[in-house]
Amino acid sequence: MRTPPKILATRRVDGSRFLRAEQVDLEFSNGERRTFERLQSSGLGAVIIVPMQDDDTVLLVREYAVGVDRYELGLAKGRLDRDETAEQGANRELKEEIGYGARELHILGTLSVSPAYMTAMTHVVLARGLHEERLLGDEPEPLEVVPWKLSELHRLLGDPEVTDGRSIAALFMAREYLAGRYRPQP
Repeated sequence: MRTPPKILATRRVDGSRFLRAEQVDLEFSNGERRTFERLQSSGLGAVIIVPMQDDDTVLLVREYAVGVDRYELGLAKGRLDRDETAEQGANRELKEEIGYGARELHILGTLSVSPAYMTAMTHVVLARGLHEERLLGDEPEPLEVVPWKLSELHRLLGDPEVTDGRSIAALFMAREYLAGRYRPQP
């Protein structure tokens, strides 16, 4: 297993290229008033991709996650670039992170990270018809690609390296979609 990078320093950041805080004054139907704070995304949205190598094999990535200071096993994901659709962004992220492009891309839905205080939304994209194709990404080190059987999803949930809620939810959505039990709303 890789050794995580060392944290050399931490500091408070007033502005971030990803998020900004705002206060929201609200009055509820019962007359109660409150001020809430929320983090507003400065981006154009994000994608999380479920790349299917075959009918049962999904390709996961192991990458360092600074928020929990360890390597996490999950799905390829990233922010959308300007003038990019969710499908285009998903295909670009696949090529950058796992070295595959996809011939078929289906949006399965959207997920919020924490709807109580964040506005950011992530599109869940199922990718099939994979073919080798690599683009240079912005990752500081190569990501480890880990094939996993979707039929063994229950085993993955018990893995201590798997804690990203978006990855878990997206894998469940894909499994149910592929089994014919879930159809995205248009």
